Amino acid sequence: MKRALLPIALFALLTYCLPLVSLFVPALASGDEAGASSAPESARTNQSPAAQFLAPEAEQEPEATGSADSEVIRLWDAGSQQVLEVPLLEYLIGAAASEMPVTWPDEALKAQAIASHSYALYQRDRASADKLEGAWFSADPARRQGYMTREVLQSYWGEAFEANWARLEALFTPILHQVLTYEGAPAAACYHAISNGQTEASENVWSEALSYLAGVDSTLDLTAEGYEQTVTYTTQQMYDAIVLAVPGAEPEQGKPESWFGEASYTAAGYVDEIRCAGVFIRGTDLRTALGLRSACFSIQYADGVFSVTTKGYGHGVGLSQYGASAMALTGKSCAEILAHYYPGTALETLAE
Repeated sequence: MKRALLPIALFALLTYCLPLVSLFVPALASGDEAGASSAPESARTNQSPAAQFLAPEAEQEPEATGSADSEVIRLWDAGSQQVLEVPLLEYLIGAAASEMPVTWPDEALKAQAIASHSYALYQRDRASADKLEGAWFSADPARRQGYMTREVLQSYWGEAFEANWARLEALFTPILHQVLTYEGAPAAACYHAISNGQTEASENVWSEALSYLAGVDSTLDLTAEGYEQTVTYTTQQMYDAIVLAVPGAEPEQGKPESWFGEASYTAAGYVDEIRCAGVFIRGTDLRTALGLRSACFSIQYADGVFSVTTKGYGHGVGLSQYGASAMALTGKSCAEILAHYYPGTALETLAE
């Protein structure tokens, strides 16, 4: 059984870690969701969040700032193992399409595009020539993680390709050079699929605290399909996962009800640490070990089965994609959505 679980655990770990190569270098390692490639399938189809109709507010024109070489995005294709140099507009279309359904509201799609652009430039400023052959970050177009090429989109959208491409092209051309900045530099505008109702502070997932990633309310996420999910594990599956993932853990045979103890929580309600077979493990590490959707989880044991219930989907830091869509349906603008999820940042236009 242990041998059978090892590939599963390794696959869960890769699924969690591959889509992002490095978010905060060297402090924050990219995980499945800096960019979210953690969005659930419903977030890539025609699923729409519940609307709450509020009056829209005026959007201010972003301030122009210094120029930056943002015409071409250099990314590492994890599938083909080569560097892609992608024209900016094509990148924004492929990045947004990999994260949100094209049918979602205009302002949410624009917010996602600007977040993806800002994140790419943040990575550019920290890229090393001896890593990824000089690419700024990693994506996997073939698996629809982080970015999709035109060819992948043609296959993905089928007969709707021309209409969908034209829709996003029209949306993103006016915001082509808009980025989020903090203290004059591109912001680490990471994102995820669904929060637990509150976004998480960056230092609780990685190691660096950034003031604009300190966590905000995102209560509309509670209405998302897939917000809460329960998965089950047999006693043997849980035993093998603990032994594999938790150094020093010694689950007591015959007493599985004793394997998990008290937990501490972050201010946003995600598991900070939990006692596991006599040792404490970070909630994010147990999430990886078990392949959980979120670090906001609870564990129950009964009748030989462990039931793990999660709330939200993704690391929880930065923009909630579902929350952005829900806010757009209330009439909020792209600028307002970004200001909410990245407080203290500025929306600026790079000189062409």
